[in-house]
Order: sequence, then structure tokens, then C-alpha cells
Amino acid sequence: MRNYWALLPAIAICVGLILLYAVPTLVNPQWTSSILGLFKQLPGGEETEEPAPLSPKQLHSRRMLAGTLVIGALALIGFNVALNREANGCYLAAKAWGAADDAKQDADPCVNKIFGAFFSNGKGQVLEDSQQPVTGYQLVKGKHPKYLKWIQNPPKPDGVALVFGVGFNCSSDLKVMEADDKITAVIDDTKPCPPDSQIELVPIKLDKPVGDRPVVTVGGKPIPQINPDLPSWGTVLKKLATGG
Repeated sequence: MRNYWALLPAIAICVGLILLYAVPTLVNPQWTSSILGLFKQLPGGEETEEPAPLSPKQLHSRRMLAGTLVIGALALIGFNVALNREANGCYLAAKAWGAADDAKQDADPCVNKIFGAFFSNGKGQVLEDSQQPVTGYQLVKGKHPKYLKWIQNPPKPDGVALVFGVGFNCSSDLKVMEADDKITAVIDDTKPCPPDSQIELVPIKLDKPVGDRPVVTVGGKPIPQINPDLPSWGTVLKKLATGG
């Protein structure tokens, strides 16, 4: 997947330089004023005189600047962590739905590896003599899983009860049938779906809530319920700290 950790060396240098200036300035702005004065020379090569003491107003303004720089350094770190959380979450969600690894798709998983259905909706009659099983579904309750907001064409929250993740080449064959005692989902094809590096998420609207109705596939076999989502901030920060 796209490795936003590769940005860390540049971010670490920026943060280090910021803190090298900001921390002493927050403690005593006069220190940094004196140190910076050592690097100033007169045209003839002679060093300048010791900088004059800073006024209370100057001390306050320099501390404010230093504080702003520290906040900027923290924002840089947070931005990098957020990017990794997004990319990792989309990648892990796609893998949970059965996506195969592919360097081209994994480079930007939130765009290429997993996305909402553009045409498939699970409606229609089963036509083939035999069907293929569906391997998983996600129950949507209340708030949508957070990874959905980062993918292309995410399922709209209004009225969606179930989400099925199907390989891109087989998504158009997904058929979902609702009955009073069960919900049945199958891939209407006589041949198994080949491994796919792209997953299309098909949102399903039902006439009534799922309730206690089982979600089954070919042969009445229950479909496993999965719940992929973005990794927590703690998990991402741990990877950041350990290099994992």
C-alpha cells in the first residue's frame, strides 16, 4: 500500500529544526536572540555586539511565535498519521473482503482497491442453473463504518441495511433476495469468481429491517458477518513509534 511513513524523515527534520528553535525560545527568548546574534557579522568580518535585552512585548511575541511553530510541528505529525490511518484502513478493509494483493492497486487503496458500486445494486432474478456463494457481508447500523468515507463513490447512508463486497469482475452478478424468514445473496454465475485485487461494495436496501432474519447464500449456508474499519489512532501511533 502507499507508504506515507516514507514522509517521516522529511517531517522529522522539519520537526527537529522547529523544536530546536521553539523550545529554548519558549523557556527564554533572550537565549535564542543571543545565539542567533553570534552568526551575524559586520561587513568587515567583526562580530556584532551582544544583542540588547528584549522588551516584554518582544518576549511575548517571540514566545507566541515559538508556540505557533510547536503547534505546526504537531500538525505535521498528525497529518502524516491521518494519511497512514486512511490508507491502512482502506487496504485492510479490502483484504477483509477478500482482495488479492497487487502493487498497482495497493499503491492507493482508497482509490483503486476498494470502492462503492457504480451500477450494481443486487437486484434482479437468478438466471443461471447454479450459483456461487457470497463470502461475507457487513451490517450497517447507525453510523457507517469510517473507512467508507474515504473510498470512491461510498454507499449512501440513507436506507442501506447491508453491504456486500464482491470482486470487481463479479459484482454485476450479485443477486440479493429478501424473504420473510431470510435474506439470500448469491453470485449468479456457474463459475467461481477469480481472485480480484479490486473490491466493489454493493449497498443493499431492504423492504424491512434485517431483524433476526439470517443472511444466507448457496445451499442456505450462513454468510459470515465482517466488520472492517479504520485502525484506531492508538494503533497507528504505535506503528509510528515502533516503525511497524
